[in-house]
Amino acid sequence: MRYFLELAYSGTAFGGWQKQEEVSSVQALLESKLSLILREPTEIYGCGRTDTGVHASYFVAHFDTLVELPENLIYRLNGMISKSIIIYNCRPVSDEMHARFSAVSRTYRYFITHTKNPFLSDMAYLLPHKPDLDLMNQAAEMLLSHIEYRCFCKGKAPGDSYKCTIMEAVWSETSAGLVFTVTANRFLRSMVRSMVGTLLKVGLGKMSMQQFTELLHSGNRNLAGKSAPAQGLFLVDVVYPGFEKSAMLILPPVV
Repeated sequence: MRYFLELAYSGTAFGGWQKQEEVSSVQALLESKLSLILREPTEIYGCGRTDTGVHASYFVAHFDTLVELPENLIYRLNGMISKSIIIYNCRPVSDEMHARFSAVSRTYRYFITHTKNPFLSDMAYLLPHKPDLDLMNQAAEMLLSHIEYRCFCKGKAPGDSYKCTIMEAVWSETSAGLVFTVTANRFLRSMVRSMVGTLLKVGLGKMSMQQFTELLHSGNRNLAGKSAPAQGLFLVDVVYPGFEKSAMLILPPVV
């Protein structure tokens, strides 16, 4: 039987989602505690691989087991894991459903604050200067008609494919600062942070629209802006065909 876990986590204390040697990860922690509860080695597969310091207000992972799940599984799991993680729900799904490969879209939000705030230091990027929002949205709109995003990818993409379909890319202003929302069918490694850093260059007058256009068609990561810091990035939504998300969702406290 395959199960979907719906969860959220603050990435501040973790070296990302994916387990790795000598680095604390969300995946490794969940696997160890779930294996204790089920009394068998249990592997968990996530919907993506968030980097060190990146957060998720909505994340999906799956695991397989022949063991009957205890009724209080969520309660026990939440009690055993870090305070930085919460399990929303655990539901059975068909064996064909895969947390990563069955997702049809993912949505990230990047949060920027212009005022020093000790309560947002781990959840938003402090940018004292206010960039031109209109210019950044003009550049962001160009992303919707583009296909290949090699210029925003750190390293080599899996399968050497740099093609993504972006459905939404927009900047908005809130009482706390700025928010960049981007939705796509898939994302490359460090793609969102690279996009944010580059769009900020446009908004701060350090890159012209012509240069941004040339960057998109160049495929050259060296021409893009510096990646924005990890703490401002949240995975906020993952969509699967025929799968209705839990109603209990925690929004980032910086909206």
